Amino acid sequence: MRDGLLGGLVTIVLGACGSSSGREADPRDGPSGSILVAAASSLTDVFEQIADEVEARHPGIDVELTFDASSSLASQIELGAPIDVFASADEANMARVVDAGRTRGGATVFAHNALEIVTKPGNPEQVDALADLEDVGVVALCAAEAPCGRYAEQVLADADVELPSDRVTRGESAKATLGAVAYGDAAAGIVYATDAKAARATVDGVTIPSAENAVATYPIVALRGEGGTAAARAFVRYVTSPAGRRTLASFGFREP
Repeated sequence: MRDGLLGGLVTIVLGACGSSSGREADPRDGPSGSILVAAASSLTDVFEQIADEVEARHPGIDVELTFDASSSLASQIELGAPIDVFASADEANMARVVDAGRTRGGATVFAHNALEIVTKPGNPEQVDALADLEDVGVVALCAAEAPCGRYAEQVLADADVELPSDRVTRGESAKATLGAVAYGDAAAGIVYATDAKAARATVDGVTIPSAENAVATYPIVALRGEGGTAAARAFVRYVTSPAGRRTLASFGFREP
């Protein structure tokens, strides 16, 4: 598996590739080919693991991954980027891709996520709830157009918490927003619970109660790309299978 990164619209030559073990793909192994999977940045760690699992199960498939905010990926797909599978952190951006006629079949919801407050290690500002964010310094939120940004705005509005714009720093994605807290650019932030769990060495997490939280919904779909459609469908099937869901759960994602 190799990580791919879209810098605008890139051209990717797709063909049958060998497995990570180096042996030639055998048609009897099932679907084969190289596929590019574009996924929300909050899926980075778990999809790297899932890609390894897919390649182990189907030696003829080579998975390349690219991660960004779902809104950015949807825009690239609308413009014709050569992507074979799209996994979004919300249904709105998936609907954009479906409405553009870029999908093969309907999208499937494969996971849910929640939000969590993150602080500098030791929680020096003593943040215990959403309301406490009004009294800290800079707060990191995702870009307003990104799903994690919209979810954060939703929970803040529902809690009647207002943050002055000059005390908010915006990250392009959930990963970038988390980094603002981890590297000291913000006193606290709101990110996905899965990202907070993965970054326990660099940030502290503060749980947002379910009654005050938002539910992030993750759909996935195979696209009308130039690559092997059978391989793309195999990736989607694995993500939505019991094995794929066990891997997702191990990273903190919830079943749909």
